[in-house]
Amino acid sequence: MAALGELLWDVLPEGQQLGGAPANLAAMSAALSVPTEDQVFLVSCVGRDKLGKQACEDLATHHVRLDYIASDPEHPTGRVTVALSAEAGPSYIIHEGVAWDYITESPALQALAPTLDAVCFGTLAQRSAVTRTTLRRLVEASKPDCLRVFDVNLREPYWTPEALLWGCTQATILKMNHEEVPHVALAVGAPAQEEKPLQVARFLLRRYPIQLVAITRGGHGSLLVTRDGIHDHPGIPAKVVDTIGAGDAFTAALTHYALRHSSLAVLAEAANRWGSWVATQRGGMPHVDADTRNTVTAAIEAARHA
Repeated sequence: MAALGELLWDVLPEGQQLGGAPANLAAMSAALSVPTEDQVFLVSCVGRDKLGKQACEDLATHHVRLDYIASDPEHPTGRVTVALSAEAGPSYIIHEGVAWDYITESPALQALAPTLDAVCFGTLAQRSAVTRTTLRRLVEASKPDCLRVFDVNLREPYWTPEALLWGCTQATILKMNHEEVPHVALAVGAPAQEEKPLQVARFLLRRYPIQLVAITRGGHGSLLVTRDGIHDHPGIPAKVVDTIGAGDAFTAALTHYALRHSSLAVLAEAANRWGSWVATQRGGMPHVDADTRNTVTAAIEAARHA
């Protein structure tokens, strides 16, 4: 599978940590692939600077393939200044004119597209014309049975209704948080009276090729909706350290188990378990040790047999 978009450094009060939603997702996907060793690629771009070199070295420790991370001689590696609030969650200043805004097309990327069993993409990476074009052509070149995961990630002012609409026309799975629901509803022309999350999910399933809509609710779990079923998960209690990357872990687990044709109950349990675990860790890309993997997997297996 491949995740497309930003690789950057989150600049936190206590220091810098590697991040970016697609990179976080790729790292968790690679952790979940143990012991099968499924290949996980990140398609991104870093600067030819110290931060770019360090980003690739750190990402490699998560067993993410670096084959499609380009090096830009003109633009610096991306950075995001993060402020944390116990009440409001993290807030972000996303620096512009950085390398991941300039992910360019290549014959190698076009050759990669039809080999993928899953491709994950979002909205933030589409803020620049260069990366937007590359991302869309790669998604559109993936094979018909490729799992296309559209992870809505609205960061003002870096999204447009058009980007949301395009994502809906391409997605197999659409994932968003509860605060993003009304923006998606407006972008796709859902009737004004259909404003509740379940109503919006059903509208999307009727109108677009989407097969699963996943709506996260922070510590209150998630709502998964398909044409044939609904699963409302209450969430997993956790002692939250920070919420950076929790949604990305949710999406990674959702994708991992969807590729294995798991039930809605298992999808919800896996996504909530891993999202909750990341919220107990510092930063968006914590390493997953064997004990953690075994403990969480056992809980997910219990849901499978419940």
